[in-house]
Amino acid sequence: MGRIVIVAYKPKPGKAAALKQLTRTHVPRLKLEGLVTDREPIIMETADGIIIEVFEWLSAEAINQAHQNKAVHEMWAEYADVCDYVSLNSLSETANMFAEFNALD
Repeated sequence: MGRIVIVAYKPKPGKAAALKQLTRTHVPRLKLEGLVTDREPIIMETADGIIIEVFEWLSAEAINQAHQNKAVHEMWAEYADVCDYVSLNSLSETANMFAEFNALD
């Protein structure tokens, strides 16, 4: 059964554009490794520039496989260069009953 995840990326100074581009390639690259479903990811941005991505792993096992996958490790290194991961509960939007974000295409 698929596992839907939500992740928030805070761009490092001067790296917002690179982070957005990397995030647009994230799920397609995971798909090449056979780790995610065909569900289209949702990519959005908070008022203060944090990027949020919602996507679906194939399974809990696929998540475990990602931790052993060289291509995934290389991609995670690219993320480390452009962002830090932040908790969803640290986003001011999540204090609202209906958290709203700007859509990224």
